[in-house]
Amino acid sequence: MDIFLWILIFLITFSIMEFMAWFTHKYVMHGFLWKLHEDHHHKKHNSWWERNDFFFIFYAAVSIGCFISWDSYGVWAGLPIGLGIFAYGVAYFFVHDIFIHQRFKLFRNANNWYAKGIRRAHKMHHKHLGKGDGECFGMLVPPLKYFKK
Repeated sequence: MDIFLWILIFLITFSIMEFMAWFTHKYVMHGFLWKLHEDHHHKKHNSWWERNDFFFIFYAAVSIGCFISWDSYGVWAGLPIGLGIFAYGVAYFFVHDIFIHQRFKLFRNANNWYAKGIRRAHKMHHKHLGKGDGECFGMLVPPLKYFKK
């Protein structure tokens, strides 16, 4: 029964992270922490590192905190929650940073319906360069309107 509950908590956490990505992107990244996110929309530097990458560090720290709470304090849900946050971060990194923005030159020839929809949605977001402009959405499941044939 424990393993079923852990898997359920992992899947719920992973799903909630898509909402958190949307919420953080709309109200934090395009809100009061725009200065950290701005260099993601305006490439005014030649560095591989962006200030926007601090958001990854924040979520990694939350995930690590969950692992510590499980290991050191016996919070049994800390492990599946930490793993759910971590798994979403890995998926987000592959989809957003590797596939869409090509920070590493992988998956360049992917051309299925999902790949096209993800690229189209992200392109529509990035065509608006200002803080308040552009549609914000989660990364793994953008609005269905972008998945047209």
